[in-house]
Amino acid sequence: QVQLVESGGGLVQAGGSLRLSCAASGRASNTYTMGWFRQAPGKEREFVACVMWPGGSIFYTDSVKGRFTVSKDRALNTVYLQMNNLKPEDTAVYSCAAGTLIQRGTYYYPNVYNYWGQGTQVTVSS
Repeated sequence: QVQLVESGGGLVQAGGSLRLSCAASGRASNTYTMGWFRQAPGKEREFVACVMWPGGSIFYTDSVKGRFTVSKDRALNTVYLQMNNLKPEDTAVYSCAAGTLIQRGTYYYPNVYNYWGQGTQVTVSS
């Protein structure tokens, strides 16, 4: 069992920045691919970014490339999502997820992840 606890959401003006954190704990939690997803009202859950395990490859959805940075502190077993130049369309509930044995071609599917955090609201005002 893996537990994920997110923090760092909030309200920010367009062009501002936020950093989300996702602390993982539990058995072998440092051997999971860690992903960030978001869900806006009335929309489906959308892949944002991930750090693959093993290997550490990083992937982003096109709409956040150049603005968001995902990183992992292995000592703290925490994954971060640094979000810069935020736009109103980034408004959503952001959730982190952990999955095992995720293949490169499937990391953007929510259903390949085994564990989810509670989510944190990010609101970007125009």
